[in-house]
Amino acid sequence: MNPPSSPKASTLLLGMGLLRDIGRLQTIATVMIRFGFVDVVQRLGLAQALASAGKVLRWESAEQAARLPAPERIRLALQALGPTFIKAGQIMATRADLFGPELIAEFEKLQDKVEAQPFEELRGQLSEDLGAPPEEIFAAIDPTPLACASIGQVHRARLQDGSEVILKIRHPGIRAVIEADLRLLTRLAEVAERELPALARYHPLDMVGQFAASLRQELDLAAECGNAERIANNFAGDPHIRIPAVHWEWTCERMNVQEYIAGIPGRDIPAMLAAGLDPRLIARRGGRAVLKMILEDGFFHADPHPGNLLVLPDGGIAFLDFGMVGRLTETRRNQVVRMLLGLTTRDARATTRVLLEWAGDAPIEPEQLQSEVEAFIDRYHGVPLKSLDLTALLGDVTGIFRRHEIALPADLVLLIKAMTTLDGLARQLDPEFQVVEEAAPFLRDIFLESMGPDVLLKKGWQTLAGSIDALAGLLPELQRSVQAARRGKLKLNVELTPPELLGAGLDRAANRLAVGLVTAALIIAGAIMAGSAGDPGWLGPSLFAGALGGGLWLALSIWRSGRR
Repeated sequence: MNPPSSPKASTLLLGMGLLRDIGRLQTIATVMIRFGFVDVVQRLGLAQALASAGKVLRWESAEQAARLPAPERIRLALQALGPTFIKAGQIMATRADLFGPELIAEFEKLQDKVEAQPFEELRGQLSEDLGAPPEEIFAAIDPTPLACASIGQVHRARLQDGSEVILKIRHPGIRAVIEADLRLLTRLAEVAERELPALARYHPLDMVGQFAASLRQELDLAAECGNAERIANNFAGDPHIRIPAVHWEWTCERMNVQEYIAGIPGRDIPAMLAAGLDPRLIARRGGRAVLKMILEDGFFHADPHPGNLLVLPDGGIAFLDFGMVGRLTETRRNQVVRMLLGLTTRDARATTRVLLEWAGDAPIEPEQLQSEVEAFIDRYHGVPLKSLDLTALLGDVTGIFRRHEIALPADLVLLIKAMTTLDGLARQLDPEFQVVEEAAPFLRDIFLESMGPDVLLKKGWQTLAGSIDALAGLLPELQRSVQAARRGKLKLNVELTPPELLGAGLDRAANRLAVGLVTAALIIAGAIMAGSAGDPGWLGPSLFAGALGGGLWLALSIWRSGRR
């Protein structure tokens, strides 16, 4: 007798057009049973869904798999389910904020084990995308791929003018397979959030949504080239960083053509030494390049592992494969700068504020989280920069979030992945390399820039504009109140206050408002004069001194009022 399953779950799975994917659903259920997840199949309603569609499941579980630890069985199941699920596992390997070390270690073992397709099977699609037979565009194509992954494979080729290029081709039909898997994953995540409380805390629907967006972007090989060009433009003045040039005339969604760059793989230290190169210098150049992408540009290579780096004969570095990139908004970048600056300057409160901002509106115990964050800061307080282990530090941060069941924003997940990957690679090249120490000059420059007159003036105008918007928003409310009063429908709750207290309170409020406005005006005027070309003389410092005095008086007045 088949185990019972949830009628609601099976109805949801069979709804919204999923009958077309019923064969794939049967495969997923069979693999899960084989690796000992019978209860999950039951709770998700897969058995009833398949029975309703006339499909039969075999409930025998493999004894050998049942004896393996659960994390290993999960990894083997994902591997057996193929490219989409392997990619999902690779993404989950970056979510140390959601999964424990045992699961992360298993997810990191997942690799794209895809057999290369014979070049003849790619020829038809290639001819469609090129608009001509490949032989008319390329003088030569190596039919043996340089690399092969779940999305596509890479071949070395030569253009008619003799230029060496790499040709990246997406596997024919792969989009349809991935879209079917994404539909099923979305429905399974919806059911999991409702039927499996143990999984619901990982926010599976949000994770599937982020994964789907990332995977669909990776399917677009032209978007990868757009990412490469954007980063190339950001390094246009750096002679030590090289990005492959794109041949846009032969690039589209299903293929791209990029410059072939020869170099030493990023992990081959003996070859670097044999070529007379200094691995420590390579580590610093690569580290500074990634830090520039993150802290200055807000657009960075999210997977700078050794396979995506080449060391050039002159000691330069070439970055490859921009299918996975991270983006940081100005707000998020400032948060990252504030956190790292707080660590480098031993400012516990600044770091704590940033971590609490990242927690957002998550249902947590603020006091308990605050206590853990303070303990985290104390643990690293006084540690010299040369002894600071960034990977361990970020692991402690994600551990705090995991214990409180808080999911880090997706952009921060990619940031942590990039930083830990960079830290690991750079330490292989130079065991004394410290990412935080290398980041210190960037942080100082960004901090000083944020305190410049132009930035202060911009913030002043933004504050003023926000105040005006707030006042403008009150006008419709006042108008409605007046109309209600005219119709005799305005209701007022009046609480009488002794006249002398009311008068004193109004007097204090008016004084504070006046001083606050004058202080704001002095700050803006001082910023304008500081940013002007001429010498403000004694007037500029006087304005800032007046603003400081007004601010101190206002703070003292509010403090004394609170005491009363």
